[in-house]
Amino acid sequence: MKPRRLLIRYAAGLTFAYLLTTGEVAALVLSLTDPGGATTPIVIAAVALVVVGTIAVAIGAVLIIAPAMGWLGVREPTEEEHRSALRIMRRQSLITAGPWGVAAAVMIPLTLGMSVDTIVVVASALLFGTIATVSTGFLFTLRTLRPVLAGLTKDFSQVTPITAPGVRARMLILWAVCVALPGLGIASLLILRRYGIIFAQTAHIELALLVLALVAVVLGLRSTILVAMSISDPVGEVIDAMSEVERGRIDQTLQVYEWSEIGRLQTGFNRMVAGLRERERLRDLFGRHVGEEVVRRAVEENESLSGDEREVAVLFVDLVGSTQLAVTNRPHELAEVLNEFFRIVVAAVDQNNGLVNKFQGDAALAVFGAPLRMPDPTSAALATARTLSAQLRRLPVDFGIGVSAGPVFAGNIGAENRYEYTVIGDAVNEAARLADRAKDFEGRVLCSGAAVERVTGAEKGNWAADGSEVLRGRTTPTRIFVPMST
Repeated sequence: MKPRRLLIRYAAGLTFAYLLTTGEVAALVLSLTDPGGATTPIVIAAVALVVVGTIAVAIGAVLIIAPAMGWLGVREPTEEEHRSALRIMRRQSLITAGPWGVAAAVMIPLTLGMSVDTIVVVASALLFGTIATVSTGFLFTLRTLRPVLAGLTKDFSQVTPITAPGVRARMLILWAVCVALPGLGIASLLILRRYGIIFAQTAHIELALLVLALVAVVLGLRSTILVAMSISDPVGEVIDAMSEVERGRIDQTLQVYEWSEIGRLQTGFNRMVAGLRERERLRDLFGRHVGEEVVRRAVEENESLSGDEREVAVLFVDLVGSTQLAVTNRPHELAEVLNEFFRIVVAAVDQNNGLVNKFQGDAALAVFGAPLRMPDPTSAALATARTLSAQLRRLPVDFGIGVSAGPVFAGNIGAENRYEYTVIGDAVNEAARLADRAKDFEGRVLCSGAAVERVTGAEKGNWAADGSEVLRGRTTPTRIFVPMST
């Protein structure tokens, strides 16, 4: 809503609340007193008070809301502007009650020469008008003030504890204005007439009772609708926003324009959605490491990332000649080669639900079976190795691929404030040594006998034994297998 339009709506709402209540009070007084008994000064004073009161309320409303127009929708309010806006409700109460205080100071002295019942009726009507105008003014401007209240803070916890009435308080205000006051008026009139106090026992007060009943009905309907809207509107917005979140749209944010418990509901929703967005961001970030499909299935299957020992297959791939390539090519050309290398590796590993655990310079370590458990991780690793041996040949550098399998620790390793998900075990070391040794084989791919023994599917038929040897840094011989297609 534009600031100027908001200002007009606010001033009109507050002024209308005053005029509406003034009309109700006038009807009440005329029904309880003899119109012919009113003197000219009283009539003139009453009309003048209504005119002056209307102008005062309208000007006061503008003065109340105008300071907020300088920052609303433009910037965050300053400390002074913030404190001023927090006093809007208090100032509004004073503005709407002020004309009735002036009316009481003028009208009661003018009626002192009249009968006691007239004085009591006028005084009671002025009291009713004061309470009804303040309450009605608050209810009439509640929705209009929402942009101002929302602009004061993004977080309910930051709001100074000068809050709007909560749900319970609003219902009590509604009851007091629309039920208690008219009801007490009706009961008082009946009791006073019954015992002949102020009114004679034969006095006709039926019209007065009718007016009070109509005031209760009219004011009650208006106030009930407004109180219901002040509660149902923000709750409905939360429900609609939750439906959007349920559909996957977690970019929802609600304006916190309530300073009651409803505001806490709005803020709670915003915090919940912010948490979901952060969780989604972290999931996306982790997905860039392990692949989106692996993340999705790991979350669905509630896999733990804290660490445990399990059977996995490990694939290690290392480039040959990247150092020479750096000497003979520009840095951006080397970067293009490495990016293409990693793209091929990531695509092949993702296709078989593996985890590219590390990029080490011009080498990559992939794991199958962690963090996502697989029925046959070794077959997936061996199939990936054969795919890579075909796709990496189009790069201007040589390579070596090694595959091993066995028990490893898979989980988070590191300091308290920084972890890295990794795998530790002999299978990792053996895969690295096989990749180094594979550079001397025609197919550039080797796997260990431990890996082939763990294959449960048809993948075993794609590999053939090629002897055994003691790999660098190890003390026991490793049985070596090569792809039959190469």
